[in-house]
Amino acid sequence: MGNVTAGIRVLRKPFSALMRNVTGTIVGVSTDEAVTALTFDDGPDPEFTLQLLDVLERHNAKATFFMVGEAAQEHPKLVEQIANCGHCIGNHSWDHSSFPLLTSRQRQNQILGCEKATAPYGKKFFRPPYGHQSLMSHFDALRHGYEVVTWNVMAEDWLDSRADVIVEKTVNKIKCGSIVLFHDRLHTFLEKKLANRQPMLRAVDMLLEKFSNKFRFVTIDDLLKCGRAQRLNWYQQEKPDWFEKLQRAAV
Repeated sequence: MGNVTAGIRVLRKPFSALMRNVTGTIVGVSTDEAVTALTFDDGPDPEFTLQLLDVLERHNAKATFFMVGEAAQEHPKLVEQIANCGHCIGNHSWDHSSFPLLTSRQRQNQILGCEKATAPYGKKFFRPPYGHQSLMSHFDALRHGYEVVTWNVMAEDWLDSRADVIVEKTVNKIKCGSIVLFHDRLHTFLEKKLANRQPMLRAVDMLLEKFSNKFRFVTIDDLLKCGRAQRLNWYQQEKPDWFEKLQRAAV
């Protein structure tokens, strides 16, 4: 009888909590260990990613690179180099399309195309382009064995070209178990000057210098071994005005 009662209590959990356990997007990790994960989207880039690898090596830091498949296919040796340096490679779609705007078949082709381009080095972590996600696009990632990973700290390095501003936006937010969003390449951008990733490189160097004695910077897969994944029902659509402006700038 006690087991039946216990089962009933489980079923009485709020539906949102049950859904979060099943379909929640990973945004961080609950841990007492001094670990955090730097993540870099939209690459790889033969100029800026190589410089970033030097910065990370200098500080003995590991990171996760969420790659766009068409860029990975263009630079296979760079993909291999990133993996051989001990970094994690995740899936960021084939061409950085907003997933809620695609059909299920298109989304799955995007995921599988990037998977093929990053093989055999890619891990089963998916980050939706722009952070845009619907319940159904989340399921499309799950059906191919992917954990969906976003972030809980944004450097906003796609909005500003000054390293000190980028650092200011992150320095007081990083804590144990954080997942930090950066870009080693910008697939699309509002201003051409923002395609230059030098400010991001300087900002990462400054952050690693500041936190070198406080945190270990690890890959997403290693971060998840350090505690319990924090999950949110992360369903974000594009903001029409901003998205249209971004698309016009890309033309």
